[in-house]
Order: sequence, then structure tokens, then C-alpha cells
Amino acid sequence: MGKSLFEERGGKYERQGDYLIPSLTVPAEEEQPIGIWGQRHLDYLKHYRKVTYTNLLTSGRLGVYLADIDRQAQERFERLIEGMKQAQGITEQLKEENALEWIGQIKTFGFGLKSKLQKNPSFYS
Repeated sequence: MGKSLFEERGGKYERQGDYLIPSLTVPAEEEQPIGIWGQRHLDYLKHYRKVTYTNLLTSGRLGVYLADIDRQAQERFERLIEGMKQAQGITEQLKEENALEWIGQIKTFGFGLKSKLQKNPSFYS
């Protein structure tokens, strides 16, 4: 009997009892650190973009993709913080004169911005 298309393309079978089961493995993927934005995007993919999630997972590119999304979202978040600092008049001079006031203001709108962005998955998609 001739080879199947699967075998012609390099596939292997394992015999389990009377059955030949294709020996499938997911390609090895380099470990990538994934921050909060990447984790949120992963959750978004699992719930709303299941085909994209499955394709990335089975191709071995999910970690790289999520690390890139995380990096882009973090850069965008930092740009938004800088813009808000300028709009609110939070300067380096304030930081030098009253560090506690500066920290309080930064944390206040930083937390507010994160909570708004949590409700908006398009920020990190």
C-alpha cells in the first residue's frame, strides 16, 4: 500500500493496538516573559478569537505574539501617562519640590487609566 499524504509530507504514525494514530506535536517555543497586557490579550483571544488563538498555539508562535502585544501595549500606556502628566501639569519640578504629592498624582491617574483600559480590549488587541 502506498504512503498517505500525511506520510509524504513527513508525518509519522504510532501504532496503538489495532490503530495507527498520527504522531502530532506542537513546535517548541522559546519562553517569553509576558506581562499584564499580554495576559489580558491571551484571555481576549481565548474568549473572542478562538481560531486565531488555536492557530497561534499550534504554529508555536503564541508566546512571541503575546510578548510583542505586551511590549506595544506597555509603550502605548507609557505614552498615555506622559501625555496625562503634561495635561495635568505634573512636572519634574513638582517631583523635586514635593515627591509625595507627585507620586500620589501619578498613581491616581495611572490606576484610573488602567481601570479604563481593562474595559477596552481594543487597547491591547
